[in-house]
Amino acid sequence: MSDYERDAVSADADSDERALEGALRPRRLEDFVGQERVREQLTLVLRGAQRRGRAPDHVLLSGGPGLGKTTLAMIIAAELGSPLRISSGPAIERSGDLAAVLSTLHEGEVLFLDEIHRMARPAEEMLYVAMEDFRVDVMVGKGPGATAIPLDVAPFTLVGATTRAGLLPAPLRDRFGFTAHMDFYAAADLERILHRSAGLLGVEVDGDAAAEIAGRSRGTPRIANRLLRRVRDYAEVHGDGRLTRDTACAALALFEVDAHGLDRLDRAVLEALCGKFRGGPVGLSTLAVAVGEEPETVEVVAEPFLVRSGFVARTPRGRVATPDAWSHLGIAPPPDAAFGAAAAADSAAAPRTADAPKTGGS
Repeated sequence: MSDYERDAVSADADSDERALEGALRPRRLEDFVGQERVREQLTLVLRGAQRRGRAPDHVLLSGGPGLGKTTLAMIIAAELGSPLRISSGPAIERSGDLAAVLSTLHEGEVLFLDEIHRMARPAEEMLYVAMEDFRVDVMVGKGPGATAIPLDVAPFTLVGATTRAGLLPAPLRDRFGFTAHMDFYAAADLERILHRSAGLLGVEVDGDAAAEIAGRSRGTPRIANRLLRRVRDYAEVHGDGRLTRDTACAALALFEVDAHGLDRLDRAVLEALCGKFRGGPVGLSTLAVAVGEEPETVEVVAEPFLVRSGFVARTPRGRVATPDAWSHLGIAPPPDAAFGAAAAADSAAAPRTADAPKTGGS
């Protein structure tokens, strides 16, 4: 993975930030902002299971980092009144690791596996049986004399979270009774989240400041809350502690987050693409050299948001700057810009928030 570190607009979080997030997480579905369809569907699943007095179906939550998958897992346990056991795919390296977790579960307990797509394959195969039959087969001995000893597991609910649902094997994916995809949040929902978080943090934020922060948060609550804390710090050091639009703009300018949520690396990619390569097409490796980063850094860290925001298009011949990219940089595209009329028409017809297809352009 890339070793490039971005602060303000990264959707990932370290252990310290996750501890801070814990104080801001809603505890009930009725307090969870956004993802209305997922919330309604999940409410139905949980209420139905409670009426029957049985554990609900296993739940798979997919979507980008920072969209609330862990929060929903905690809410599921709280709504059921059940304990929550938390682990992650990378932590389960062998089937024995999973057997140790499953064998200690109590009836009705909720097991949350984050990054479930990164679990070892032998553990995945054991999980198939545990999810379906509430049983694990523990192998004793080696070679021809090995014996499988079945162990019953207390009925439990598995909540799996993944940022890459396509990497889950079909047999595992099919065993989840309820699957939900977390979308990026609308600005209005982010504003509601910011007002709620500001109240919990004990700071005063006006509507214009919340709108300014929400507009730069890339549709991600984790980023919105992080930017809120940075603006709070700026207001306490350079102001009277009140979060206004001017304070928010000054603080976010200090942290190099522009009006569209682009940071230094994002703008460097756009400036190189438009300034040095006349809008492209240009290959990934060449573009990475131009901005002084590894190709994986450009592809994994910067490119997804640039494509989703409509600033960059991926074509079989390479990366191409869209009309929105030229407009954002305040540069008039040259007459022979690679993004011609036909491509511009295609871009205008596509939804602004849709992910572009990942085709070629290496």
